[in-house]
Parts: sequence; C-alpha cells; structure tokens
Amino acid sequence: MGEEDEQGMASQTQPLIENTNSTSSNHSDHTLPMGDNNDNGGMAKGHSGLDALFHQYFGHNPEFFKQAFKFALCFCGLQASYLTWGYMQELIMTTQFHPTNRVPEGKFPSAAFCVFSNRFLAVIVALISVRIRKGAFFANNKAPLIAFTPCALSNTMSSWSQYASLKYVSFPVQTVFKSSKIIPVMMMGKVLKGTNYPLGQYVEALLITVGVAIFSIMSKSSDSDKNTELIGLVFLLCYISFDSFTSQWQDRVYTEYGRANVDPYQMMLGVNMSAIIITTTGLLITGDFPIVWEFLLANPVAFRYNVITAITSASGQLCIFYTIKEFGPIAFTIIMTTRQMFSICISAFIFNHQISFKAAIGAILVFSVIFYQIRRKYLARQGAKAKVSPTPSKS
Repeated sequence: MGEEDEQGMASQTQPLIENTNSTSSNHSDHTLPMGDNNDNGGMAKGHSGLDALFHQYFGHNPEFFKQAFKFALCFCGLQASYLTWGYMQELIMTTQFHPTNRVPEGKFPSAAFCVFSNRFLAVIVALISVRIRKGAFFANNKAPLIAFTPCALSNTMSSWSQYASLKYVSFPVQTVFKSSKIIPVMMMGKVLKGTNYPLGQYVEALLITVGVAIFSIMSKSSDSDKNTELIGLVFLLCYISFDSFTSQWQDRVYTEYGRANVDPYQMMLGVNMSAIIITTTGLLITGDFPIVWEFLLANPVAFRYNVITAITSASGQLCIFYTIKEFGPIAFTIIMTTRQMFSICISAFIFNHQISFKAAIGAILVFSVIFYQIRRKYLARQGAKAKVSPTPSKS
C-alpha cells in the first residue's frame, strides 16, 4: 500500500472496501468514517463502540469487516434511493398527462424543473443537517462555495441530459451508455487528478460494463421500444461526460481541503447551493416557471411524482457523498452501474418474469469481477497486517 499512498489516492487503484481517509494527508484520525472533526464527541464515542464490536467478533481483521459493513450500507442506501428515483424519473418524462394551453402534447414540459425540484429539497435537508452537526450553516466549512461550483454545474447538466435523453433513445442504447460509465470515470480521474490506474483495473471495468449490458439487454423485450434519434445520443454523451466529471471533482474537493474538514452534509450543501443558483437562472431565462406552474396545477399527480423524486434524490445524495468520501468515485460508479441489474431482478421477482440464460451469464460475469476485487482487497489487507505485526523475540 505504500506506493498507492504516495499517489494520494489508494481508493482509486483498488476501489472496493477501501478507507479513503487513510490517504488524506490532512489528518491522522482514521476512526471516524464521516471524517468529522473531534469536536463532535458523541460521534467519536459511537464509532469507538463500533470499532470495539468489530474487534470482538472479527478480531483477525476488524478494519476490513468494518469497511465491508459500511460499504454494504452505502450499497443498500444507494440502491433503494436510486431504484425509486429512476422509476419516478422515467414516469415523469414518459407519462401522458392532461394537456394544458401551453403544453398541448401533455408531456412534462421541463427537464430543468425536475433538476430544480431535486436541488431545492436537497438544499433544505443539507441546511438542517449542517446546522445541527456544525452549529452554523457556512462558518465551519473549510471549502469555499466556489470549490463546489464546477461539480454543481456538471451535476446539473448531467441530470438535465439524462432526463432529456429519455424521450429520444431506446432501452438497449440507454443500457449500453449507462453501463459504460466506469471507464469514463477512470479517464476523468487521470485528467483531473493525474491518477494512474493499473491495466488490470481497466480490464475489470470493461468486464463489468459488458456484463451489465448483456444482462440488461437480454432481460427486456424491445418490442415496444422507441427508435433512437441522434439528439438522444448527444444527450447521453453529455450525460456520461458530465457525470464522470462530477464524482471525480467531488473527490478532488475532499482531497484538496481534507476529508476531515468537509463532511458529506457540507458537500451536499455546497454542491446544491451552487446547483440551485444555476437551475433557477436557467428556468428564469427560458421562462419555464409559469409553464410548469400551469402544468402542475392541471396535473397534481405530476407534482406528487416530483416530490417523491426529490425525496429519493436527497437521500441518494447523502449516500453518494459518503460513498465517494469513504471509498472513492470508482466504487461509487460500480454500485450505480450494477443498479440496473437489481432493478431488472426486482421487476422479474414482482411480475414473475423469466431471466434468460444469456442474461444470467452477464450477471455471473459482473459479480465474479466484484467478488474478485473484494477478495483481492481482503488478501491485501491480510498481507499488510502480517507485515506490520511485531516479530516474536527469541528467548
């Protein structure tokens, strides 16, 4: 692990079950998974109890299993939030609502407003959380607001592009693009932070991409799919590019200002404060506010869809920022890439659909790579522990 620490991003080269706090040069206390300062005594005590629990039951490698537990919580939180969010997102953009004078086709008129509603609730949640935990909204945030603006802009454009693409692309095309995000994220890490990834990790990313694409495409009939238009491909390319930039820039903020100095709630507040300014400006310029207002009055169900989407977006953001802080953007991207597989599995279970043999091959490929990564990390930790263990003195 010494070579990776010199690069300053061990979580990037071995993404799963990795505590990125250990790579920060700004603090030495690695017991606080949220990276908080020690002024929060209650949190410190709680995590000391968690440490003791893992030492008691997993004495041979407690740190690995503690990280595995936290990773499992991140995984479940992200899956629950964004499976719901993705379903509601597509429902908003594809449902035929009641037409209005300004929207005679009956389709939801503004993807930008969907982004705005998500950011609006996220700002409220973040303000309350930061005020409770830090005692002030901005005074204890070491990173200035401008530091969050680039990823806020890219995140806003990523969300808008994804909403907009749903009208123009078929399911297989969506799947291929969404399952290929891991490699663009790695390339963006090289551009933004100079992170070097071993060839084996690119191979693993490619295998996961292929496996998810096979599983998703082979699990759904394309009889009712719409045709793919060029504008839809442009939107998807923008989505992939902006999304790759977002997670890597967030990790750069954590690294630059210290993981102990910027917790996930402060990251959520900083990103969404910038994003709400950007989206509000865009809606005012385009004149979408009165159009959407009229549409929501005529379609209360569309308002409820937006509220549910905003709630799951806020809970998902909390999981995102914590996951990136603890495990890095590659691990986060892998979780979000496999989300499509779990969505299809849940649908198959609920509606008694059959998953084909070819789809099962794709799933086996994905989980084989993931479990290989986990096993490799476990063995690496065991080897590092053996090296630092004191040698018994000869009598």
